[in-house]
Amino acid sequence: MSRLFAPAASALRPVVLWGLAGASLLVLSIVFGITVGETPLPLSRVLAVLANNLWNAGHAVDPIDAGIIWSYRVPRTLVAAACGAGLALSGVVLQAIVRNPLADPYLLGVSAGAGTGAVAVTILGLGSGLVGMSAGAFAGASLSFLLVVLLARAAGGGSPQLVLAGIAGSQLFNALTSFLITKSANAEQARGITYWLLGNLSGIRWPDVSLAIPAALAGLVACLWFARALDAFSFGASSAASLGIAVRRVQVILIGATTLMTATMVSLVGSIGFVGLVIPHAMRFMVGPRHYRLVPAAALAGAVFLIAADVTSRVLIPSQVVPIGVVTALVGAPGFALILIRNRRRA
Repeated sequence: MSRLFAPAASALRPVVLWGLAGASLLVLSIVFGITVGETPLPLSRVLAVLANNLWNAGHAVDPIDAGIIWSYRVPRTLVAAACGAGLALSGVVLQAIVRNPLADPYLLGVSAGAGTGAVAVTILGLGSGLVGMSAGAFAGASLSFLLVVLLARAAGGGSPQLVLAGIAGSQLFNALTSFLITKSANAEQARGITYWLLGNLSGIRWPDVSLAIPAALAGLVACLWFARALDAFSFGASSAASLGIAVRRVQVILIGATTLMTATMVSLVGSIGFVGLVIPHAMRFMVGPRHYRLVPAAALAGAVFLIAADVTSRVLIPSQVVPIGVVTALVGAPGFALILIRNRRRA
């Protein structure tokens, strides 16, 4: 009987080992993100605060340090991890479904639409407080992606047309956001929203964690569940249909998950570019194109990358926090250039 189960156990062992390694890397990254910041704090103090709040350990810690760590840095780091994972997963899904290596939420106008929806709810008070920023961002992201798809189909329906339509949609919704800010926001609102749109984690608190982590986990589960379908979509919708995949239903589910993740993250931290574009390409180079490996690898790499970007944004300029979108662009743009050069040499 033991011989019968030996092959299955040997096949499962690498999965378990890689899972443990990935979980360890994520935990170490989170601890790193909590420890490093504007105010230097020793690792022992960080671990003491975590032990006090998680297991009621009773360590003596200064209340100010405890507040900085538990009420500010922990939720900020957790949201950064969820945001990075969600944006990377969104890039994986969009690149597979539209079969375009340039597809990501930022380029296809999803982030711009989400920003417009969130700003409209904030400034105009739509729904008399019943509609939150996340719901407004989801509506804006859905509308933007719908308009981009309709424009691409009217222009011929090809992959290049979709990218061009996404650029046009991004410009349109960015212009609408600027118009709303100029027309309806006061000087303080305009300054805060403009900084937020560049990517800002400074205002993150514990209630935001309860939005970001479930959205990222839901997207991860959906992507893993349909990993085989994503493999098939990489060869076209007709190939997916020939394998017995319900193309329309799966597309709606995956695009809905992508829109949900992007809208939630944008409503919390603003628009952050290049994560959904560069991370999937980098992970394909490391783990290959099969989505049962690519999906968890991209989620992990996106989480670690955005934690590192958040730490960089806090320590790059003394006594000043740089918008995290600036950091991701400074890193992502050269990284994407290297990917383009590598793909050209392979071609």
